[in-house]
Amino acid sequence: MNQKRVLFPLLGMLMMAGLAGCHRPPDESLVRQGIAVAERAAEHADASSLGEVISEDFDGNDGGADRRQLLGLLRAAAFRGDAIHALTGPLEVEQRGDRYVARFTVTLTSGGKLLPEQMGVYRVETAWRKEGRAWRCYSATWTSAG
Repeated sequence: MNQKRVLFPLLGMLMMAGLAGCHRPPDESLVRQGIAVAERAAEHADASSLGEVISEDFDGNDGGADRRQLLGLLRAAAFRGDAIHALTGPLEVEQRGDRYVARFTVTLTSGGKLLPEQMGVYRVETAWRKEGRAWRCYSATWTSAG
């Protein structure tokens, strides 16, 4: 058997596998990952992790909450040792030009006393834009689904 006949296709397959490994995930996938990071950050009361996925000019519920307020809420929950449980429901991600909009439901429950009146099921719509190499949430609206 000719070694070149076996070697060249094998090298070609290895090169293709190597190129596939270097491929960046699609932007939609990165937005979905950002939502998962935010969910984990809420559950662990981890303000720094949430800060990585929301923009400096974040606007929640048309001025109802900004970045500073959201991060402060998580810091207060961490300080008190409160547990926040977040379960994200079906997730729709739609590209709009160079940005993305993601819609989902989230169910919030708590083992603490920080925000008991705000626990429940919410419909959420988030808007994402690319800042450098990262996708960041710059706007979100939420309404009670109950």
